[in-house]
Amino acid sequence: MKTISTLRMSLISLKRNPTRTMLTMLGIIIGIAAVITMMEIGNGSKTSIKNSIEKMGANSIMVMPGAMRAPGGARAGSGTAVSLVPADADAIGSECPSVGAYSPVVRGSGIHVVFGNVDWEPGNIYGVSPAYLDIRAWQIEEGRCFTNAEVDTNARVCVVGSTIVKEVFGGMSPLNSELRIGEVTFEVIGVLKSKGANMMGMDEDDCVLTPWTTLRMRVTGLKYGSASNTSSSVSSSPGAKFAVSGLALYPEQDPRITQDHLFYAKQTQLNQIIFSAVSVDKVADATREVSQLLRKRHRLKVDDEDDFRVFNASDFMNMLNQTSTLMTNLLLGVALLSLLVGGVGIMNIMLVSVTERTREIGLRMAVGARSRDILKQFLIESVVLCLSGGIIGIVLGHTMSLLIEKFARWPIESSPGAVVAAVAVSVTVGVLFGFYPAWKASKLDPIEALRYE
Repeated sequence: MKTISTLRMSLISLKRNPTRTMLTMLGIIIGIAAVITMMEIGNGSKTSIKNSIEKMGANSIMVMPGAMRAPGGARAGSGTAVSLVPADADAIGSECPSVGAYSPVVRGSGIHVVFGNVDWEPGNIYGVSPAYLDIRAWQIEEGRCFTNAEVDTNARVCVVGSTIVKEVFGGMSPLNSELRIGEVTFEVIGVLKSKGANMMGMDEDDCVLTPWTTLRMRVTGLKYGSASNTSSSVSSSPGAKFAVSGLALYPEQDPRITQDHLFYAKQTQLNQIIFSAVSVDKVADATREVSQLLRKRHRLKVDDEDDFRVFNASDFMNMLNQTSTLMTNLLLGVALLSLLVGGVGIMNIMLVSVTERTREIGLRMAVGARSRDILKQFLIESVVLCLSGGIIGIVLGHTMSLLIEKFARWPIESSPGAVVAAVAVSVTVGVLFGFYPAWKASKLDPIEALRYE
């Protein structure tokens, strides 16, 4: 029997009971939809990671504090620093030949900004130096960035992202406007060029940048006289015991904040230090030099673990790619399990169909159909079921991806390879799980089949 005729007969058989056909395909539809969705999200995540790393700067490197622990949970190393301080950043810039620009980074968490009657909590408020913009490949769209002189004088100036312009200033130019950050009034002197979402789907434009000294001294407050906030490599001073915390209602008017306090700010803990290598080829050298310098400054012994963590753009990309791949593979495993369940369901329904159509099979054999014709017919029915379910699953999976991108703001990327793989998997499932019912049908005895009631 010709394949076209067999295909026609298979379609007629499937149309006899559309409800059963649809329920039979349901497992395949769900499995393929899940596979497509997971692959598109996984591909989108990897592309987003790559783009974000490029936005960060391929030669950018970050140092983050990390307290060292001895067995039993006690801090190890007498006199060692357990945090990064601005003096560490200055040392990195002056003593590491492979390092180009550098910037201390102080983060303000849970701080609101106010303009007029608009109260907004930015995604990020960073205290940095002007070099931060070059390291992170930020560009000024309007106005200017603050200067090193303004950092040294803890000036109340700031640069805002495009989301702040939209949400706080109503889309109007914010230049020379007064923006209250926490309880301190700042002058907006610049607007950052839009970057969009980062690799985690977070809005990078929802940010405010200020001089790091200003954010630390005027907004978040200073805390001195604590071993956790001073480095053993920085000379102590009687004045360092004076704690400036819980500042007055109007910190900019606090008489304690003077140029003399800049020394004390140099002993405060940083959230991170970010710097760039002089070239992409020097990233590994810069990372090694910084690690050696910080171990020396923090007086770590040979067998002591680092009390800091150094990440470069490549490390971030590899780490996030590994995490993304792991999560994608786990979810793909669940999706493939759904396909397996769907395949078993198809095999069961096909076995039921063989039993119900025993007399039909016997009649066809009696009029000349060969065993291989019966095998081909039921095998084609199984493949058509799975392939139809796969096509519906592809459409459903892509639709789900688009909805996730729209409402959850997760990046997705369509993949022709995923579609081809889904079709191939559907056909394979149809052949594997349809073969036994088809083989069983082809082995029926025509005489016994005609007697079947």
